[in-house]
Amino acid sequence: MTTQIEAPRTNSTRSSQRRAKRAKRPTQGGLVADFIETFCRLTKGEQAGQLIKLRPWQREILNDIFELRADGKRKHRRGLLGMPRKQGKSLLAAGIALYGLVVDEVGADVFVVAGDRAQARIIFRECARMVELDPVLSQRLRVTRDLIEAPATGSILRVLSADASRAEGLNPSMVLFDEVHVQPDDRLWSTMNLGSGTRSQPLVLGITTAGARFDGRGQDSLCYRLWQYGKRVEKGEVDDSTFYFRWFSAPDDADYRDPKTWALANPALGDFLSLDDMESAVKSLPEAEVRTRRLNQWVTTHTAWLPNGAWEKLNTDRQLQTGEQVVLAFDGAFTQDCSAIVAATLDGHIELLKIWERPLDDPHYQVPIDEVEASMRELCATYQVIEIAADPFRWARTLQAWEAEGLPVVVYPQSPSRLVPACASFLEAVTSGTITHTGDATMARHLANCTVKVDRLGPRIVKEHKGSPRKIDAAVCAVMAYDRARYYATAGTKAEATVEWI
Repeated sequence: MTTQIEAPRTNSTRSSQRRAKRAKRPTQGGLVADFIETFCRLTKGEQAGQLIKLRPWQREILNDIFELRADGKRKHRRGLLGMPRKQGKSLLAAGIALYGLVVDEVGADVFVVAGDRAQARIIFRECARMVELDPVLSQRLRVTRDLIEAPATGSILRVLSADASRAEGLNPSMVLFDEVHVQPDDRLWSTMNLGSGTRSQPLVLGITTAGARFDGRGQDSLCYRLWQYGKRVEKGEVDDSTFYFRWFSAPDDADYRDPKTWALANPALGDFLSLDDMESAVKSLPEAEVRTRRLNQWVTTHTAWLPNGAWEKLNTDRQLQTGEQVVLAFDGAFTQDCSAIVAATLDGHIELLKIWERPLDDPHYQVPIDEVEASMRELCATYQVIEIAADPFRWARTLQAWEAEGLPVVVYPQSPSRLVPACASFLEAVTSGTITHTGDATMARHLANCTVKVDRLGPRIVKEHKGSPRKIDAAVCAVMAYDRARYYATAGTKAEATVEWI
């Protein structure tokens, strides 16, 4: 039996108030919408050939993207629009691209860009088919395999894939980046943004669904960093009126099987996105795929250790204070992995205090041992350090030096017998909400990189594979620090506890 839910109302009180407020702003959005509804036609299905009829929420998007400044120029020069699949992103992008080609300016250079040529041609084919179906556009525009040209104005629309070397020297007036989450790196995004500097009112717009938070090098992906930047702009943390941001998604902790959750992320649900299709996808696809593709949520890997969004919910304004009682955990490396120092209080607050991570562009990097040793001394002078839990692997000499100076070093080998119960305790604390942290992005990245290894010794965190560039050292330190802080919280004060030499 098909689940029946009420489709999301685009004329709800909240949406009406938002539209009323935005209606007071000058915008070209109405002009863009009128162009799309006058010349752009549906290209597939039973209604192919009929003119597009935009929904109120689609017009709202256009009004926001094409908002004008007081001087009549467009407010936004770049931006990110995130939506789940099946919301008509390609049709809307194609309509915007054709507007940029036909109306925006004489001699316009409009580019449709994606991670590979096949993906880029999805929007281009929509544009080409719209031109062929409309009697006016088909007379004024000339379509070839990779180019749509307006001979009367010298304007062109063409396809470009993730080959930054070919993009050098271009002067785009408008760029539609399709599925930003598949871009392998920043090069093409940066090149297209820098190339539009001489245009009076350029627009570089990413239209995407969420994807993996991290790229193949273990760093935040381009799309995820743009999303983070957009959230900061949205919250007023960053003052950048030139950046447009809109992200349709469900809350991270929402039940992905609940039809009410579907409606929160999918404005087209119950309209041109059928409830039957959504219900089928939820039943037949893995949870991570549903959350990413149909709820537009960020996920890490299918074998991720922490539940999606669990760590982020524990972010707090609390900061460690000078003289506060803490346990420090240290995990050291020389080249490939990171060296990190993490603090944990007896009541479960976690902070990443120091990290030394090899820069991506420096294959000869080595951890500065002197700096690491000096940092530990400074931290012990700043806080009331009960214990320094440290893995001695390759750092035994440093641990001996700290111990000789009177620092409270406790050897903590990262053996399965220690990590299995420590990981279980940390996971339980996260899921039950008894841990707090400062929202450090590096710590979040390292925790998200953790995968679970299960063998006869029990489940514990590991890298996704031995040579993976996705680092987890800060996460391991957090587990160690929490484990030892929990020991002291259970055993009592340092004076009452017997220090374990593990």
